[in-house]
Amino acid sequence: MMTKNASPKTMLSNVDIAMLKELEQKILWLSSWTIHNANHIRESRDGLKVGGHQASCASSATLLTALYMHTLRPEDRVAVKPHASPIYHAIQYLLGRQTREKLEKFRSLGGAQSYPSRTKDSDDVDFSTGSVGLGVAATLFGSMVRDYVRLHELGDTRPNNRLVALVGDAELDEGNVFEALLEGWKHDVRNLWWVIDYNRQSLDGVVHDYLFQRIADFFGSVGWKVVEIKYGKLLEAAFAKPGGKKLQNWIDNCPNQLYAALTFQGGAAWRTHLENDLGDVKGIQALLKAHDDDALQKLMTNLGGHDMAATLEAFASVGDDDTPHCFIAYTIKGFNTPLAGHKDNHSGLMKLDQMASFKASHAIRDGHEWAFAEGLGVSEDALQAFLEDVPFAQRPDPGDIAKIPIEPLPAPEAAQMSSQEAFGHILNDLGRGDSVMSRHIVTTTPDVTVTTNMAGWVNQRGLFHHEDLADVFREEKVPSAFKWSMSPSGQHIELGIAENNLFLLLAALGLSDKLFGARLLPVGALYDPFIARGLDALNYACYQDARFMLAATPSGITLAPEGGVHQSINSPLIGLSQPGLTSFEPAYADELAHIMGWGFEHMQAEDGGAVYLRLSTRVINQPQRNFADIADDVIAGAYWLREPEPGTELAIAYTGVLAPEAMAAHEAILEDIPGAGLLAITSADRLYENWQATTRAHAQGPGVAPAHIENLLSSLAPDAGLVTVLDGHPMTLSWLGSVANHNIAALGVESFGQSGDLQDIYRIHGIDADAILDGAAAVITKRMRRQGNGLRIAAA
Repeated sequence: MMTKNASPKTMLSNVDIAMLKELEQKILWLSSWTIHNANHIRESRDGLKVGGHQASCASSATLLTALYMHTLRPEDRVAVKPHASPIYHAIQYLLGRQTREKLEKFRSLGGAQSYPSRTKDSDDVDFSTGSVGLGVAATLFGSMVRDYVRLHELGDTRPNNRLVALVGDAELDEGNVFEALLEGWKHDVRNLWWVIDYNRQSLDGVVHDYLFQRIADFFGSVGWKVVEIKYGKLLEAAFAKPGGKKLQNWIDNCPNQLYAALTFQGGAAWRTHLENDLGDVKGIQALLKAHDDDALQKLMTNLGGHDMAATLEAFASVGDDDTPHCFIAYTIKGFNTPLAGHKDNHSGLMKLDQMASFKASHAIRDGHEWAFAEGLGVSEDALQAFLEDVPFAQRPDPGDIAKIPIEPLPAPEAAQMSSQEAFGHILNDLGRGDSVMSRHIVTTTPDVTVTTNMAGWVNQRGLFHHEDLADVFREEKVPSAFKWSMSPSGQHIELGIAENNLFLLLAALGLSDKLFGARLLPVGALYDPFIARGLDALNYACYQDARFMLAATPSGITLAPEGGVHQSINSPLIGLSQPGLTSFEPAYADELAHIMGWGFEHMQAEDGGAVYLRLSTRVINQPQRNFADIADDVIAGAYWLREPEPGTELAIAYTGVLAPEAMAAHEAILEDIPGAGLLAITSADRLYENWQATTRAHAQGPGVAPAHIENLLSSLAPDAGLVTVLDGHPMTLSWLGSVANHNIAALGVESFGQSGDLQDIYRIHGIDADAILDGAAAVITKRMRRQGNGLRIAAA
């Protein structure tokens, strides 16, 4: 790809505004036609409405044209509001990064996606968007990661590359946006632009008139500069004429709903209201006489976000100022389309006759709908020359980033230890060294660094901040075990208590190689029950294929004294079901060390992903064993802690911290069933994924190797019983009965917990050793009944 002119022109006298306006109209046409083609022309096999948000696209056409065709540089990173996806794809089509075939397949298999997607689209999406508000906030955390990479001299060290978000105004209803703004203020974010497409319409109606002023004030309170792009050049000229101040005051005070309605109705409606309200104002009658209805509609809808010169001036006004900027660009939803202003236009589509008129207004001939220069007042050669010179078009194809070598992680040694404690020891040991691996680890927590055992790592590597900040407690000689000095070389990013922020930061850290040319090994920690509070952001991170390691601890009702609010139940099911996230729940320190080593490799693998470690504060006895014998099985998801005798009638399968209860029950059962097995499950997720893949492979014919869990359970009798138990929802392991059609008693937590000691809490929820023995009795009884029925049938 060419590398010339990789900086935007900053003097508007040198800007070809006429060409940008032509491109703006072409981009509006292409986006509208893409949606129309998908809904009205392309064959539909299921009869479902395809959709595509023509009105939301129209409100952003000027802003995105100005950004992509002029202001953005190759190194800038952008999040585009979800409903402007067709505009984005149209721009990439003109820049040679998107194909006509994918536009024609918009919202169908293999086509351009409904919302910009890093993993599903092929036209170089920086940030996926779709769950509103998340892509916006992701740019803020992206700016933090960019600065981290630059200050650690790991990758792209250019100081001024911007993070930019085109924000739908209704996205500011999302609380996560304001959580992110507060965090950004604490971390002094820089070189960040949010361009708000302020069309004052949401999905169901029109935005409240005065709400946005409060939002603008909030930006100012957290250190942002707010730039209002309210009026275009036509209106500014009208305001300078007699009666202009009154006209401006009338528009300023026009309720959003009325402004939208008049926009939809057109010039005649504007004329009626202006004559009624301002008819006796000197200069207004002259203005009205000078404009026919079409010209009056054009004038009264000449908002700043639809005026190319006003928009470019606002962007250029920033210069080299790295203060975060919020641009409030006044726009009209559906601008320059038949849908403009109508309160129901969010999901509306142009009808066939409306599209025919729209097509004619753009001078598009039948059969030339996808042609670049069709209907424009410039030659194809001039258009192509301009497009080749666009700064953003010089963005190079991303190269491969070298993998970080992973060193062996020795297991912490102690007779007794919790998995959370082991996690802290492993990180602390890494922090003591200066390997390539340790230099690329970056950790983060939402204000739970100490209580998740990461303080040792932080003591070794320090907190990250743009500037050196001393630990005041240490300077004042106040005794403390923790060193909380901050510096640009620190490797821990401390966040406030907001789990959405944690997962959005992990998403940005986990995409650092793609966004900023530096591979990182991000490790985050939080309390396991609060995964649910940030679940949307976690899903968003995984959808983008962000790579990180998540330690969730403490977990389960094992956090007995804390009560039900801090006791997680369904998080193992999240780990089992979340795409892009591989979950483990180890019981022992040696298992955890091996899993973490595998996890750091998995985070860098082509077909890898993020890793979730569900840990506990419960201290349990650590085994003395030759770990190499089970190392592969630990990663595969399960191993026999106590090997069953061939053909045995019972096995107990446990996960994580309930190892002592499972072992105690197993010991008791051996008196009656000497060959009973004890299965340690380190990853229900890995087991299930492998079993499902094997099952699907059988559809292709014979010769398929058994799944890992099939091999493990093959030593049991065909009608054996299984008892599964974990400190979490029993569905996590209940599927094991389907593997070989074994009877199963699935034990776990199905109701909210409460405060108590372990003995009481485990007993109440039926996961103690006695409950496991009851489960064993239940499956054995079922087996005997089944055998008895078989005998009666045979006798008959």
